[in-house]
Amino acid sequence: MDGLLFNATTAALMVMMINSGLGAVGRDSLRGRSVPWVAVGLTVLAVAGVLLQLCWAGAMAALDDDPAKTGWWRVFTSVFMQNGGVAGAIWNIATLAFVAALAQWLWGGRLTALLVVAGILLPERIDTLLGLGGGPSTDPRNFAGSSGATYFLGATLAAALLTRTRIKKQQVLAACVPTLGLLMWCTQDNGHGLVAVYGFTLGTLIWAVLRWMPRSGTPQAAVALRPRSARQVKRPSAK
Repeated sequence: MDGLLFNATTAALMVMMINSGLGAVGRDSLRGRSVPWVAVGLTVLAVAGVLLQLCWAGAMAALDDDPAKTGWWRVFTSVFMQNGGVAGAIWNIATLAFVAALAQWLWGGRLTALLVVAGILLPERIDTLLGLGGGPSTDPRNFAGSSGATYFLGATLAAALLTRTRIKKQQVLAACVPTLGLLMWCTQDNGHGLVAVYGFTLGTLIWAVLRWMPRSGTPQAAVALRPRSARQVKRPSAK
């Protein structure tokens, strides 16, 4: 029963983040958007990682993030290994592709790539800084998998929606992401919830920086993330 509740809340959190991303990007605008190449690249790497596992029995031992083993690359290669069985691998790859695409359309390609790297590197360091989780994990289930980086990235979508929308329903949806994440961590010791809180916090900070940058140097991401009511629309002057 505990395992079922764990999976249900983890899936619910992801659904909330995806819906936040759709709300921030605009559901009706997806067809006309460019190919999100960063998302495509991440998905290809994730699929390649699974294929490598199928072809090479020693892939997990060589590339996972076991703290008992040496190798600076492990923190990166472990993200593209999957250890949740067939269903878990499909879920992780599909959610990575969807969340990364929404993030690229919202944040832009370069910032999305940086956020993915942040989602890989920051959570464990923040845990250590705050004294959470007892430092590096010794649970083999945490040695591999893309879900941590995906939930971190997905939470930035909720932060973007909360900071730009004036629709109450969307505000509640976005605010529920860190709330549910914190609740999952406190009641289930569910790390997905904690990394979502971290991602939401970073997303809010990034929005604040972009929002207050001088207009002359404001990147497109900052324009997209401004509240809709704050955008000025040029109207033809009456003659």
